[in-house]
Amino acid sequence: MTVSLSDTLVVREVFGPTVQGEGPSTGRRCAFIRLGGCNLTCHWCDTPETWDASRFDLRATLTRRTVEQIVTRALDGEPGMVVITGGEPLLHQQQDGWLSLLAALTFAGTEVEVETNGTQTPTEPTARLVTRFNVSPKLAHAGDPAAKRIRPEALRALHATGKAAFKFVCQGPDDLREVQDFTTAHALDPARVWVMPEGTDTPTLCARLAEIADPAIAAGFNITTRLHVHAWGDEKGH
Repeated sequence: MTVSLSDTLVVREVFGPTVQGEGPSTGRRCAFIRLGGCNLTCHWCDTPETWDASRFDLRATLTRRTVEQIVTRALDGEPGMVVITGGEPLLHQQQDGWLSLLAALTFAGTEVEVETNGTQTPTEPTARLVTRFNVSPKLAHAGDPAAKRIRPEALRALHATGKAAFKFVCQGPDDLREVQDFTTAHALDPARVWVMPEGTDTPTLCARLAEIADPAIAAGFNITTRLHVHAWGDEKGH
């Protein structure tokens, strides 16, 4: 595989060391690379500046950086794990910079997590180089039609990597019932499912977690909060 550190990607921000706030790696020290662009329009999205041109000047919020610049910043402080997020990072798979980024991080000895909405099928090189996929399929309350936010072929491909954990954002018990129906329909192992409350402040997260925790555990799911929100609120760059 050819790795070119001069290849580029469109980036919102690179920050860390911090901690992973959600999912199976919650609490682990890491750095984040947030790429631009998304194919969904979740109305509660906490990073709309990566994709929503109706509210943001994307020429100002997004910049094109070289892989060398991205990797150098991400590895500052020796985080041990790098999380590539968005937006929807798997939209970048056809860019030369994507595989150069994954390869450079792998060669540096760091684990690589990719956070994805589950609508994009990973290529073979992507599946090989990524340590873990944090797959977050969107439920009805996100606002997009089911045909747009649920792509069974992509879900099957992500599941088949053996590296996927599935995370669902819930606002209440009704959403949890939707998660149960979803996992049954797509043959997802409940042990690989994490349920997380939606919210951008501690009181909201705690109230919603209290509502969904017991039924989630009874369904065989794991639960997660948003640790970074508890630590830093809704502040960007943590």
